[in-house]
Amino acid sequence: MRIFVTGATGFIGSAVVQELLAAGHNVTGFARSDASAAALTDAGADVAFGSLDDLDALQKAAAASEGVIHTAHNHDFANVGRDVAAAQDLAAITAMGHALSGSGHPLIITSATAAPTEDDDCDPGYPRYPSEQATLALAQHSVRSMVVRLPPTVHGAGDKSGFVPRLFTRAQDKGVSAWIGEGQNRWPSVHRLDAARLFRLALEKGTAGSRYHAVHEEGVPTREIAEAIGRRLNLPAVSLPSADAADHFGFLGHILALDIYASSAATRDQLDWQPVQPGLIADIEEGAYSQK
Repeated sequence: MRIFVTGATGFIGSAVVQELLAAGHNVTGFARSDASAAALTDAGADVAFGSLDDLDALQKAAAASEGVIHTAHNHDFANVGRDVAAAQDLAAITAMGHALSGSGHPLIITSATAAPTEDDDCDPGYPRYPSEQATLALAQHSVRSMVVRLPPTVHGAGDKSGFVPRLFTRAQDKGVSAWIGEGQNRWPSVHRLDAARLFRLALEKGTAGSRYHAVHEEGVPTREIAEAIGRRLNLPAVSLPSADAADHFGFLGHILALDIYASSAATRDQLDWQPVQPGLIADIEEGAYSQK
């Protein structure tokens, strides 16, 4: 199949491109710069130039494809804000969905595990709720539309801006690796290569109007994450009271305090998806994020 991939040179998108190429698909990646275009060409993919604001370019590339995997998202919240980023995402999905309308071709978008199971809607106040709903509605217009929800921790070598490398940096800056309170609150996780395989399986045999959870570990206690980082950096691992979280972690304090549970039981059953890559703690201990 000829597949158009947005975010094709990102941490997750680049793994999706490699997964698709290895499976024999032809890939066109969306690129904003010559450097991104060169990376795609080196990987064996074709290039379409444009940005998420360029709806005409998105429509043209989607119309020329036999399927779309949308992994791009504007995470520059400090400058554009979450609402602007969410509106940009919705406009991009709407444009690509219009291009695929009536084709029966797949459109897979990326969201987050803001609900415990695949059958659950996320809260209507969640920024990506409109994108999820718009995508699922495209199934009524002969688009094989699907949502892949990613956990807060998609880990692996090359992760430079996710939550785990930020926790490493904070531990190095503060001289301790910390968790909040008892540290029993959980983060789901998945390795980027396992997530990439799920995108491909959804593309090849997913059902229109479905949501899939790319969750390997349903909930890793934050204390275990902090302790693994401490061991890797040879730093003490300590508990902090909630009152000190904002000062120690900055904006990460709120996120680290969340207890997030997400299951992938339905996804595994429907797509025969079985994660095979290391779990989060093993990935940290094997050096994916730092060297002693």
